[in-house]
Amino acid sequence: MFKKQWPAFVLAFILPLLAVFWWWGGFSAVSVTETEAGPYRYAYLDYEGPITNLRKTQRKALDEFNAAKVKAGDTISVIMTDPRAAGGKVSAQLGYTLADGAPVPQGLKEGRIERRPVYRAQVQAAVLLAPSKAYQALSDTLESHGQSIAMPTVELYRPSGQVGRIGTFTLEMNR
Repeated sequence: MFKKQWPAFVLAFILPLLAVFWWWGGFSAVSVTETEAGPYRYAYLDYEGPITNLRKTQRKALDEFNAAKVKAGDTISVIMTDPRAAGGKVSAQLGYTLADGAPVPQGLKEGRIERRPVYRAQVQAAVLLAPSKAYQALSDTLESHGQSIAMPTVELYRPSGQVGRIGTFTLEMNR
């Protein structure tokens, strides 16, 4: 009986899942390069807790930008601790990049990262899928050179600016 129904199963379940995975950037290639990055100026909130709850604090930071009528730039997350070593918990600075002359919204702290040599992993994918792809590609590249990921890392996400289009996720680790 299953032999007759497998085409319907594939059309009804498997193809839609593959289509969503493709649309989210699941099949996008990650480029890993050695380059220079920065400088960055950003406003942020401190965060300590499960890596799965980062988005709530990121949203609070955006609310502060909106309340202050300050244009938020790219999403920036400076991850200070390795979640693999702390049972899925991290210490991080979560916020948005700021233009040079922009004021820091009330309730947020100002952070700066100077220009520095980095390993950069970049991928066009949905914000929920992109970090795992970027960290895996960076880990694989570093492993081939006898190294491993070292904290802190800087994560930047730049939306595409168009509805239905996927943004660009960039992961940076100091060399």
